[in-house]
Amino acid sequence: MNARLAALSGWYRGLAARDQRILGIGAVAVALIILLWVVLPMQRNLAAAREHLRQQQQDLEWMRKIGPSLLAAGPAPVAVATQDSLFGLVESSARESGVGTALTSKPTGSGGMSVTLANVDFNLLLGWLDRLSKQHGVRIETASINANGGAGLVNATVQLRAGS
Repeated sequence: MNARLAALSGWYRGLAARDQRILGIGAVAVALIILLWVVLPMQRNLAAAREHLRQQQQDLEWMRKIGPSLLAAGPAPVAVATQDSLFGLVESSARESGVGTALTSKPTGSGGMSVTLANVDFNLLLGWLDRLSKQHGVRIETASINANGGAGLVNATVQLRAGS
């Protein structure tokens, strides 16, 4: 290491005064660039990360305090559809789930409704029915689902009834 340093020092002393000045200015410029584009942004990011960690720790502490009271309160009540709101619920949730364009529905005489879906994606259909049942208390009385030849597409007829 000392030999390399001595060789470098000798090379530097062998340069003309003008070249030594240019090399010194270049070294200062490189140091400033490293400082401005590497070190300072890293310091800002580190400060932001520390602040984020502090906030996350405060949130965790709050959750630990409130957790037992939430557990004691029990699960939130399920929004149960009534017969009057079943039609609107089915229509709006079908649009939100991406199956609304394939949907045709009609009320049945017993307070429920019959829903027919043509050329609908099977996964979207199942997600929609699951959400209707779990989030809104809609009962699925019968369902007939048949492949229609397209990849993942089905035709379905479903009998729905508002939860009670």
